[in-house]
Amino acid sequence: MAQPAEEHVRIGDFADEVTRGVEAIGSSISETFMEPVIRLGVTGLSRAGKTVFITSLVANLMERGRMPQLRAAAAGAIQAAYLQPQPDDTVPRFDYENHLQALTGANPHWPESTRAVSELRLSLRVRPAGLLGSVTGPRTVHLDIVDYPGEWLLDLSLLEKSYAEWSEETLARLDERPGSEAFRAKLSQTNPAAELEEPAVQALSAAFTGYLHAARAAGYSDCTPGRFLLPGDLAGSPVLTFAPLPKPGQTPRGSLWREMDRRYEAYQREVVKPFFREHFARIDRQVVLIDALGAIHAGPRAVADLRRAMTEILGAFRPGRNAWLTSLLTGRRVERILFAATKADHLHHSQHARLTAIMQALMRDARRRADFAGADTAAMAIAALRATVEETRTHEGEPLDCVRGTLLETGRQAALYPGELPEDPAVLLEDVQQNAERWLEADYNIMHFAPARLTLRPGEGPPHIRLDKAAEFLFGDRLR
Repeated sequence: MAQPAEEHVRIGDFADEVTRGVEAIGSSISETFMEPVIRLGVTGLSRAGKTVFITSLVANLMERGRMPQLRAAAAGAIQAAYLQPQPDDTVPRFDYENHLQALTGANPHWPESTRAVSELRLSLRVRPAGLLGSVTGPRTVHLDIVDYPGEWLLDLSLLEKSYAEWSEETLARLDERPGSEAFRAKLSQTNPAAELEEPAVQALSAAFTGYLHAARAAGYSDCTPGRFLLPGDLAGSPVLTFAPLPKPGQTPRGSLWREMDRRYEAYQREVVKPFFREHFARIDRQVVLIDALGAIHAGPRAVADLRRAMTEILGAFRPGRNAWLTSLLTGRRVERILFAATKADHLHHSQHARLTAIMQALMRDARRRADFAGADTAAMAIAALRATVEETRTHEGEPLDCVRGTLLETGRQAALYPGELPEDPAVLLEDVQQNAERWLEADYNIMHFAPARLTLRPGEGPPHIRLDKAAEFLFGDRLR
């Protein structure tokens, strides 16, 4: 007799859990008796610079002259660092060599962003400190860097929401964001209880996708579903052809609402779950890169949206409310999470403490809102590759702290004053109206810098700001 479909699902889930348990046990045995592995997840929200971060981190771990705040590097415990074949043969390799050439070559330029998952293994030969090091000798620690889009990380929050809940939240934000006019016009002509017509669905979905792109370009962070922005080979498929709708009083079979609900559930099942099963569940440490300056410049509403995105991200690392996630992560958890505000080189160092304080306040607020407990968290301001130098000019008899760099569009050198951040981070966390005060209004809107030409001395990686401090928090404890 054929088994019911539900029983097949239960058996499949049980088999998955057994397999994951065996893998976790095997990994633990391997790390205890052989060579430890640190899986570092690297993701970013809206042009935060993931590719540059990974490239500079690897280059500075291989040539450690600029890494004094990474204790193992400062103490000379890291004896060698070298690239090796990654363990996952089905995941594309992060194109480190070409990205490094783009940043440090004769005509430096920003490398192309990665638009899917990629991986790179960096192996570190480390001499343990103290008596243990003299007895055991050097050991090899593998750093497996997993690069994936931040938009996909935010999708995890969808697993805890029904289509009706997601629609209500998404529609409530339309008035707060630019670029929603075309979608709202389509929505006003749509009857969710009407019979499904595929051309109308495609037009509505296309308008919604256009709105997500516009919102992200305007500095907003929480733009789900993430695959609408980075569809890959799913472009045009039904699983990416839906949009939020107001729930009608009646939802008859064959209605537009019913089909949108079905496609949303298919997105959860066929897109979100496989990604987190295959990649997210295996991460030990995580860095989330954020263009906080872009959100601050965009205004208070964009900052409020960033706060919401950070809350959703921390919720992704607290799977207790979701039985599927709890079973998925059995036996391992992310131990450390770093929220890093990038592009600190766009500010004079006198402003860095304010940017760090803003990030720390946003993180504390997000932790509270997500009711988060578990992994160690930190926030800081960094620049993975420093593209500017600082100088102080006199303006109307007063000193003005500027940054100088090569403008991306013109190729000309310019010294610019970005404006000042508020001293009190609480100013950015308050609920404010559309016409509230904005920050970084001076020259910040034209501050798009190209990478500077570099002359690297032997033993030095590319110049950066606090990349070594970020590395120390993320995995420095595993190198001692």
